[in-house]
Amino acid sequence: MAKANATNTISKKTLPKKVLLAFPLGALIIALVLFLPAGSLNYWQGWLFLGSLFIPLIFILLYFLKNDPEFLQRRMQYKEKETQQKKIVGVTTLLLFLGFIVPGLDYRFGWSSVHFFLVLFADLMVFLSYMFIFFVFKENSYCARTVRVEKGQKIVTTGPYSFVRHPMYLGIIVMYLFIPLALGSYYALIFFVPTVIGIIFRTLDEERVLLKELKGYKNYKKKVKYRIFPRLW
Repeated sequence: MAKANATNTISKKTLPKKVLLAFPLGALIIALVLFLPAGSLNYWQGWLFLGSLFIPLIFILLYFLKNDPEFLQRRMQYKEKETQQKKIVGVTTLLLFLGFIVPGLDYRFGWSSVHFFLVLFADLMVFLSYMFIFFVFKENSYCARTVRVEKGQKIVTTGPYSFVRHPMYLGIIVMYLFIPLALGSYYALIFFVPTVIGIIFRTLDEERVLLKELKGYKNYKKKVKYRIFPRLW
């Protein structure tokens, strides 16, 4: 991955307003997706998950608004330019949407029962994964949502980028595998596990773009051999 100064469609003046609007809207959407299928506000796993995810997000957003607003500008660009990436994002988005609906239904109909301590452990892993992703973002402010190479972009080889080429995806994969358990549902794994495959395909296509357009990435690839999983792949 790389760090760069990018031209953004969102100005620094409007950025705080957009962030303040996007945060509660995102939290509301996730809450509705969780609690409407559950049919009850007593779905404690849902409340615990929302807390473990959105409370740290408040401090992370405040940090980047103050220290690296350009990063938030990049993260708020959603439109993919690469055709293959559009297909991958479309499929994984659908899987994630279904994956977030199932836990509420699971709670309502009692399909599975995840032990209390396993739920707590899963929430801890979600939190730690999120903190790892935050560390990646601090190291590389070019971690945009879309795959693109911009003018002046440089390779980042420090921190987590010294042992895997795509550490953000490592954090996301761990988070996705523990989210179903944090929400008290084994059945939701049916939809979250395939997203890992989607991330792998996304990584392969992203590397194609980086090798083609990002100067120095070929040498970086030789130096850091593993894409996502240290000593595995």
